[in-house]
Amino acid sequence: MNRSRRVVLAAVVAVIAAVIVLWGAAGSCRAQTAGHTDPLNLDPIVRQGYERFYNLDYDAALRFFNQVTQQHPQEPMAWNYVLMATVFRELYHQDLLDTTYYAHDSFLSTKRTVDVPQATRDQINSLTEKVIGMCDARINSNPNDKNAFFARGYARGMHSAFITLVDHSFAAAARQGYQARNDSEAAVKIDPQYADAKMAIGIQQFAVASLPRFVRLMVGIMGVGGSKEKGLDMLRESAAHGVITGIESRTTLSLFLRHDGRYAEALQVQRGLADQYPHDYLFQLEVANLLKDSGQGNQAIEAYKHVLDLAQKPGYFVDPRLQMAWFGLADTQRGYNDIHSSAASYMQAAMQPNCSDWLRKRAQLNAGEMFDLLNDRTQAVRMYQMAAATGGDQSQAEAAKKYLKTPYTR
Repeated sequence: MNRSRRVVLAAVVAVIAAVIVLWGAAGSCRAQTAGHTDPLNLDPIVRQGYERFYNLDYDAALRFFNQVTQQHPQEPMAWNYVLMATVFRELYHQDLLDTTYYAHDSFLSTKRTVDVPQATRDQINSLTEKVIGMCDARINSNPNDKNAFFARGYARGMHSAFITLVDHSFAAAARQGYQARNDSEAAVKIDPQYADAKMAIGIQQFAVASLPRFVRLMVGIMGVGGSKEKGLDMLRESAAHGVITGIESRTTLSLFLRHDGRYAEALQVQRGLADQYPHDYLFQLEVANLLKDSGQGNQAIEAYKHVLDLAQKPGYFVDPRLQMAWFGLADTQRGYNDIHSSAASYMQAAMQPNCSDWLRKRAQLNAGEMFDLLNDRTQAVRMYQMAAATGGDQSQAEAAKKYLKTPYTR
């Protein structure tokens, strides 16, 4: 990868990391911060919804959150809960919450089209506009409404996540992220102990510091300041004292530390999350991803297998996307030149019943490469034909057609 591509990749990864942190839902409630957060965040039904969200049980979480909107229809945070669960349910079903995807250059040039149902898009856009409109009215009525500023920034950050991962709208997402930071800074200016709001500021501080000058110009945020260490410090403060951003902030810390190659620190944070929420499939998977990226291949292989073993326990995970673990395992085995095992793991990823067409064809293409290295041309051709099939995702078609003509070599 040449230097300009590396710079752009680093910039995009910073933006990606800044907008996918909402895996982890809300943090634990702390009585001493109750006066520095929206009171609705402490509602028992809200807490029950978040507990379901912790375990990636999005449908159950939405049932609780929809109940909150019925009881508090005029509260923008009530609709934010629904927006959050709706966005991340769709991202999860599209296999878009595995951070390994964003760590490689292929993300910049992928031709993937994410086929989100129009009804889901409309709902996400409508909820975003609804929350922003409600907050605008409150702020116009009371310029010191810290909860309205926070809620508006939260909605903007949520929508930013969606358009980044689904539509690759990096510039628009960066601008929305900057607006979320402005809203959060306004909340903190009104209440310096509003720890929830410090997450968005910390994210933007770190992300902007990671963006080269020409990228800042490209996305329209020239003149915006940033500091990685200040960003990390604010995230730590939000992690320690945030009422609904504690887990989000720890998740972000792990992602940012991974981005900067600080794997030991990232692993410490991520293992803490996995221990605290052992039934969160993504938290368990990220431990394996970090071990892989840090060069601890054997430990990573064991970690991926551990995740797969846990998934065999009835009810341990809710709707686990096992293709993510099989694909990560296959990549790690490939890196250790265990070609036979890697081919088998890619095949397992492709065969998962809830696998997105995009990830399935990626796995088929990679499996074909492994079979070529094993001199099993018949099986390799079969995999390439499947990866190049018309209809559905076409992001792997060009490479697959190339290898149908000429076998893959190391």
